[in-house]
Amino acid sequence: MASVNHFKGYDKISQSHLENQNPHPKTAATTIIVISAILLFTLVVALTLAVSMLKQPIQDNKHPTDSAESIRTVCNVTRYPESCLAALSSLNASKSRDPEAFLDLSLRISITRLSNLSSSLRSLNDLRPRPALKDCLTLFDDALSRLNDSVSATKAELGLTKEKMSDIQTWISAAMTDQDTCNDGLEEMGWTAGDEVKSQSQSFKESVSNSLAIVANMQNLEQKFGLTRH
Repeated sequence: MASVNHFKGYDKISQSHLENQNPHPKTAATTIIVISAILLFTLVVALTLAVSMLKQPIQDNKHPTDSAESIRTVCNVTRYPESCLAALSSLNASKSRDPEAFLDLSLRISITRLSNLSSSLRSLNDLRPRPALKDCLTLFDDALSRLNDSVSATKAELGLTKEKMSDIQTWISAAMTDQDTCNDGLEEMGWTAGDEVKSQSQSFKESVSNSLAIVANMQNLEQKFGLTRH
């Protein structure tokens, strides 16, 4: 009997020992919760970083690679981009990737358009002389002189310096003022321009405005083209 009791006691000791070896259910559950929380936190952080990176603006360090793209880059800074695109594209704008070359082209287009407008007004004045028309012709001669000076500045041996850019802006602005003064004089006279003259006047207004925008944004354009200011 004593032997039986001995084994019964052993069974109790062994069972108690085994129970102590098993993890406590509450402890295991707590561990799982902590690990799950850590994984969830890590996932949230990763998703947040991913979304943040997607929202970051893409830095476009690429420079214009062809003539069409170069023209678009230049014309995007103008007030009349469609007119600019049509004008420069029609001339095939060479294959230059130099904003100064596009400025030169834009100025030459302005000169051509102002010359056409001046010729039309001169013909009208020959048919029926009017003081306001004569004043316009004088103003346009002055504007053409200023625009030609601007073209000469772009061709200077030392290139387009900041001082020359300032001069060109002044000359172009003066040419625009000459046109405005002409229009004011014609309006005071009560003269109504024909469709052809109106079209020529608007074409010059757009081209000279675009020329002014190009020179005013020259430094920014040079950076976009990957060029360095001399």
